[in-house]
Amino acid sequence: MAKKPEEIKPGLPAWQGTFGDLMNLLLCFFVLLFSMATMDAAKFEEVAASFSSAFGIFSGGEMAIGKGALIGDGVSQLTELSSYITSMGLAQSGEDSDAEEDAVGEKEEHELKEALEEKQLEASQELAEQIQEAIEEGDIENQVFLNYTSQYVELTIQGSILFNSGKVDIKEDAIPVIDKVGQILESYAGGTIEIEGHTDNVPMSGGGKYSNNDELSSGRALSIFNYFVENTNLDPAKLLHTGRGEYDPIADNSTDEGRARNRRVEIKIYNPLSANY
Repeated sequence: MAKKPEEIKPGLPAWQGTFGDLMNLLLCFFVLLFSMATMDAAKFEEVAASFSSAFGIFSGGEMAIGKGALIGDGVSQLTELSSYITSMGLAQSGEDSDAEEDAVGEKEEHELKEALEEKQLEASQELAEQIQEAIEEGDIENQVFLNYTSQYVELTIQGSILFNSGKVDIKEDAIPVIDKVGQILESYAGGTIEIEGHTDNVPMSGGGKYSNNDELSSGRALSIFNYFVENTNLDPAKLLHTGRGEYDPIADNSTDEGRARNRRVEIKIYNPLSANY
């Protein structure tokens, strides 16, 4: 008599269920890794180190499977991983928020600086217009040249008008010009006034009192300063005098005309909105 065929039990074998669960967990794990693909390298290394120490997947994974610990531990660790990713996202969001606030702050600061610069320039322009009118009334527009920036109004007088070559004593025929400039300063300069002496780049020659252009430019600025102190009501505490020598040219020193322009005295009248007022 023939044997009856063995009855096949319904459902999958037990090993296939365990294998399927394992595949699902691995799929979830790689999906999580993929979701973190946009993070920076430093943060990825932190996550990788956390996985390596907690899961035992990256090192000794085959032992974990053999012991059956991977599945049980993996479920609990995935929950912790979710919390980690959530907190990491919040931290990243906080960093982005701080960066946005910094960008807004920098933009506002830049706009404030531009607004202040514009107001300062308007103040200098208004002061320059008043001083230019006084220069024309004093009939010294051919001896005194005006310019202005957002910080100050600048009066420039050529050195040949004020001094003899290599000298610091003010020429007699320059006194009327200096007197009118002093009157303008008394009328329109309420803050700091800076007197700068400038020279060309030709070295000093002879055995005079001044051995180089630095000393000569300083001596000329000091002569103008002393004249204003002795002959005007300007506050000496608000008068500055400096020698710039040959280091701030406004023209080419290779020509006679350029060197003549570089030999000059500049008087800077700071406007009320200037930081140096």
